[in-house]
Amino acid sequence: MDLSHSGLSIRQQCDLLGLARSTYYHQPATETAENLKLMRIMDEQHMKHPEFGRRMMTAWLALEGHDTNEKRIRRLMKKMGLEAIYRRPRTTIANKAHKIYPYLLRGLEVTYPNQVWCTDITYIPMASGFMYLVAIMDWYSRHVLAWQLSNTLEGSFCNETLEEALESGRPTIFNTDQGAQFTSQAFTSILEKWNIKISMDGRGRAIDNVFIERLWRTLKYDNIYIKGYETVVDLRSGLTDFFHFYNSASDYAFVLCA
Repeated sequence: MDLSHSGLSIRQQCDLLGLARSTYYHQPATETAENLKLMRIMDEQHMKHPEFGRRMMTAWLALEGHDTNEKRIRRLMKKMGLEAIYRRPRTTIANKAHKIYPYLLRGLEVTYPNQVWCTDITYIPMASGFMYLVAIMDWYSRHVLAWQLSNTLEGSFCNETLEEALESGRPTIFNTDQGAQFTSQAFTSILEKWNIKISMDGRGRAIDNVFIERLWRTLKYDNIYIKGYETVVDLRSGLTDFFHFYNSASDYAFVLCA
């Protein structure tokens, strides 16, 4: 992106790069350098040990030589969307006023594309700040159908991602966790408009949305932790390449298994 380019405006450069202008103007959410370092370490540790709550995380950090306390870790985990009472990273926090739907996938054999879609949000550490990422995946093909970045956990970016995914098809069942972004009327009304059955994970059960959990693990260990993206534009470009490769690899795996 060249701010001094005399022939192309920022809008035209974004169009050529396939970037939304909102992505260009987005700034990563920030914290102190020391807290960002801790959050990056905590995120990787939570991928390895999702059972760690704030007490275990604080104790582990102390054993690793980090000078911190439980109050600080509690605040940072909340900001990251990690909840101590669950056995998995939670970037979506429940809203008790929202309707909760039953889990429809138990014992279900998924045998064709667009039978089941799923979604989730994850925390993305950057070199100087962090973002949140939402993705929608087809359970059968493992394709990532749509994704979007945000520097807040407000639900609008999830709704926009859902609308984008629905441009390519319609699932029979759509599975989410019980986070406020996915139980909101704004989100569920989009699914209901298309007569899509809504399924929601049991509270704290990572296995209910296992394939997107595996996606996050692959993304972070094979890309995010290695790259250390500096800007949102670089992060978006890197994610575009990653998801293109990920979808191509999914296609190759199906050919081998056919």
